[in-house]
Amino acid sequence: MDVRKVERISKALSDPSRILILQQLREKEDCLYCHEISDFIDLTQPSISHHVKQLSDADLIFVVKEGRNVKYKLNSCILDEYVGFLNTLKG
Repeated sequence: MDVRKVERISKALSDPSRILILQQLREKEDCLYCHEISDFIDLTQPSISHHVKQLSDADLIFVVKEGRNVKYKLNSCILDEYVGFLNTLKG
């Protein structure tokens, strides 16, 4: 994993709302729809869209369009890579 990718992921994980979204995606296991995110996080729709975009840009989530609906899935592979990189820093 290159340093730019690590930086992008680290920045995406620096916000508590984005971490909450990732936690909910992990618990849900399958996917979350956009409207479901607003059920557990007290943010406006534009703010939620901003956070989802940050997570998507960091490849932490997949964005899947289903007609007029959008669903989000956790990208476990990239999280594993990121954790593996952090573990290499420990030595």
